[in-house]
Amino acid sequence: MDEVSAAAAGLAPGVAHPARRYDYWLGGADNFAADRASGDELERLFPKVRLGALANRALLGRATRFLAAEAGIRQFLDIGTGLPTAGNTHAVAQRWAPDSRVVYVDNDPLVTVHARALLDSAPEGRTAYLEADLNDPESILADPVLNATLDLGQPVGLMLIAVLHFLHGDGVAEAIVRRLLAALPPGSYLVATHATSDFGTPEQQALYRQLVEQGKSDVWTRGRDEFTGLFDGLELVEPGVVPASEWRPEPGVEIPPRSDINIWTAVGRKP
Repeated sequence: MDEVSAAAAGLAPGVAHPARRYDYWLGGADNFAADRASGDELERLFPKVRLGALANRALLGRATRFLAAEAGIRQFLDIGTGLPTAGNTHAVAQRWAPDSRVVYVDNDPLVTVHARALLDSAPEGRTAYLEADLNDPESILADPVLNATLDLGQPVGLMLIAVLHFLHGDGVAEAIVRRLLAALPPGSYLVATHATSDFGTPEQQALYRQLVEQGKSDVWTRGRDEFTGLFDGLELVEPGVVPASEWRPEPGVEIPPRSDINIWTAVGRKP
């Protein structure tokens, strides 16, 4: 979709959006000039940010494979899914368990435009998409599309991949995660990744705080302790809270320095 068509559809192509910027970093084509400019500026200031995005995407595949192939999960709620690209949650899950059902949620209208790619389910399973905002978990949980696709009386894999850091403010992310987990039964899992400044130099940390205060970055980084708190009451899956590249990496893959990734990751089971 070009920018003229996007504007006509009310997609605000002149305003950078996280899903489209992420698509740009992953090498996708569903992004606009404003998204690329935003991505380039952040990459100029933090040269490893694209590497972190790629590591985050790879983690999604490994964690989904774990849930489907090892943990026996057959239902997935993927909030903040972003634009369709290779290795979407349903594609990975249904490779290992064709009867897997997936509901995708995003608040970017452009994702809705491309949602057909997210609905390409294996015949044994099912996928669905709804346009909604993580800031309003009640509307997500009450949506007829979700409840027609998933059985919330059975375990669900709650996927919050690179989305919680768009919730600004202390304690905001934890409250929303708690509400979502409260609606899921025992045996469900939480998979989350989150941008952090923990591995940056003091100068980089100060610069990032300045960018947020000036409205030049929409990412609210959180430290390890606050991220770990999202999993309170859950049973952490080994290796626990680690950077995205260190969570069950593929054999033979070189692990980059933590300062190159800057994304905390964990998987937890609701007892």
